[in-house]
Amino acid sequence: MPKAKVNGISIDYSVCGRGEPLVLIMGFGGSKLGWFFQRRACRKHFRVVTFDNRGAGRSDKPSGPYTMRMLADDVAGLMDYLKIDKAHVMGVSMGGMIAQHVAIAYPERVKKLVLASTLPRALGDGGGGFAPEVAKALGFSGGYTEEDARSLPVGKTLGAVVAYAFNKPLYRVLGTIGSWVYPKLVDMQGVAGQSDAIMGHNTLDALHTIKAPTLVIAGTKDRIISPLASEEMARRIPNAKLVLIEGGSHAAIAESRVRFNREVLDFLLA
Repeated sequence: MPKAKVNGISIDYSVCGRGEPLVLIMGFGGSKLGWFFQRRACRKHFRVVTFDNRGAGRSDKPSGPYTMRMLADDVAGLMDYLKIDKAHVMGVSMGGMIAQHVAIAYPERVKKLVLASTLPRALGDGGGGFAPEVAKALGFSGGYTEEDARSLPVGKTLGAVVAYAFNKPLYRVLGTIGSWVYPKLVDMQGVAGQSDAIMGHNTLDALHTIKAPTLVIAGTKDRIISPLASEEMARRIPNAKLVLIEGGSHAAIAESRVRFNREVLDFLLA
């Protein structure tokens, strides 16, 4: 796979299809392979760019802490490397947090924006926040503070994300197995850096500055990020379109891929 030198690190990326550029940003601890179903659907219409965020996959994993602005700068740097002046940008979960920062810091680079299964603020009141189910799994049944969240072992957090991402029985079984295995396979230094970026994420007071037409999409049964977060983002982003997939999970890009892809393509091609 090709690699781009961006902001002093190597970013592993892939490009397929033809048409307007579409940059896909993956979530916490994940690799570009997670966009399998979207690559297949979108490459007929777009030049699809997928990549591994710093700290994950085959990209470099420097020691942290990372920030969301740092990860957004990596996206802009990769676009520069690929000579892409402006692109549609879609991010899922942590990738949606990064996408918000791209749209806020680089408004001239984003044509349309898709924010999937994500939130505007990781900690504190407002913004919807994390769903009660995953919070309880992490030991925070009675609420939690920033200090509590930062004290969690990174492997435990990543395992909970994998375990609670899916809703359908078969996927849940695979997710449970993955929650035991996946944290042992990834580089914890990189994942810890990404976790720091998530903890510091807060765009609540800047969402109104997003100029790109925006689709906010999430599942109503997301067990990691409350759908209330999507409703909050859609209220604050000018003229945003909100789509809630009934019964959809945090991993709607896989479990609800037919509906998800249809909504995204209808929005991007309009």
